[in-house]
Amino acid sequence: MNILLINPPTENLVRTFAPDSLTEEMGFYPPMGLLYIAASAKKIHGDRFHIEVLDTQVERMGYSQIEKTIAQKRPDIVGISCMTFLLLDALKVARIVKKVNPQSHIVFGGTHPTIYPKEMVSQPEVDSIVVGEGEYAFSELLDALANGRGLSGIKGVGFKQNGTIVINPRREFIQDLDNLPFPDRDLVPGRKYYNLLGKGKEFMTSLLTSRGCPFNCTFCTKKDGRVCRMRSPENVVREIEECTSKGITDFDIIDDTFTLNRKRVLAIADLIIDKKLKITMDLRSRVDTVDQELLDRVAQAGCNRIRFGVESGDIEVLKNLKKGITLEQVRNAFKMAKKAGIVTFAYFMLGSPGETEKEIKSSIALAKELNPDFAQFLITTPFPATELYESGREKGILKGDFWREFSVYPHGDFSPQWWTENFSPRELEKWQRKAHLSYYYRPKYVWSQLRQVKSFIEFARKAKTAVRLLFT
Repeated sequence: MNILLINPPTENLVRTFAPDSLTEEMGFYPPMGLLYIAASAKKIHGDRFHIEVLDTQVERMGYSQIEKTIAQKRPDIVGISCMTFLLLDALKVARIVKKVNPQSHIVFGGTHPTIYPKEMVSQPEVDSIVVGEGEYAFSELLDALANGRGLSGIKGVGFKQNGTIVINPRREFIQDLDNLPFPDRDLVPGRKYYNLLGKGKEFMTSLLTSRGCPFNCTFCTKKDGRVCRMRSPENVVREIEECTSKGITDFDIIDDTFTLNRKRVLAIADLIIDKKLKITMDLRSRVDTVDQELLDRVAQAGCNRIRFGVESGDIEVLKNLKKGITLEQVRNAFKMAKKAGIVTFAYFMLGSPGETEKEIKSSIALAKELNPDFAQFLITTPFPATELYESGREKGILKGDFWREFSVYPHGDFSPQWWTENFSPRELEKWQRKAHLSYYYRPKYVWSQLRQVKSFIEFARKAKTAVRLLFT
């Protein structure tokens, strides 16, 4: 049987909180979920299935080209990654698959089917879904379909049965992540992926060293659970070594909080240093999980970029978001990261619960004080399955269960609601534009970035983003 796993395009991307200029040029990242699923299926089934991955985004494929590719490959089973913002494109790809071959079995997986399983199975183009972590569920689904069995006994799977929607019990989270095979990067064009924050010369890939997040931020969906499960340092570094053997030397570590376990982070850094691996790393962290020794060590191991979620320059707003950090920790984290020689990235949210113009101005002022290499001011958006979304509905700030309604009747005119407690959407857009322009068009910032550019490719990417930001 031929299996095709598809990362859909972004032609009908649901826009939420960031201007196009700050999203379109951030780079291309491998579809890690699909690569993990493919690797697990190969480990479990061997050569029983012919598995391919089609990343339409990095290949910059339009729908006519996607249709031709599907017609050439004639897959029996098609797995489509479905993030909430890609729902319209995922469904459009599914319709193309059914047009080319109505007998193809279409499986949706990812965040959106996990949150809205019944709504997704109800879509006419979708035959089944995989909820939550898909490595084992998808492999069992392949075996069942290949043998003509039903899907009723497979945990974490939803499907149609004689016109009735069936959602099986959830599968338990995978506890021993070391048992999973490394994602099969040979299935995608590795040399086409890049990160805007990279130097422009290295081949990059994403790296997932843990799953889950124990924190209680009101704006975050806990799709991977609240208990953080971590790979061992040895397992992580073996994957890095496998990548370097393929010429990949730049790693975007996509853990929610890579620095959660200090001892593990130091062990990973020490192994990289001991093995003399010449790599660069981009990691996500919290300001309350770093110290100078840790940052110095990861910098020595190759970490040259770090991202912190600051969210607000006002402590009361941070408390409303249940962020669990202080402004002193924010200032210390950026100071220590800069001392370690690491490029910094700060995320802020505008229009959060309890926020007025005074608090927004505090955020902009704090950003300028911190002076990170990159700052992004996002409009506070209540995502599905978050405390913020439920709170907004209860308080009447949000109208209806709009994410669920969109899941039932997906349409191109859909626009998610922002948190409009004290601002109109138009006012929020004005503040966002003001924040970005006042931050990025400071002479101090422009000069500091020009001094750091190491290649023409890097310069061209940053200049293109700056021009787009000016005219957004």
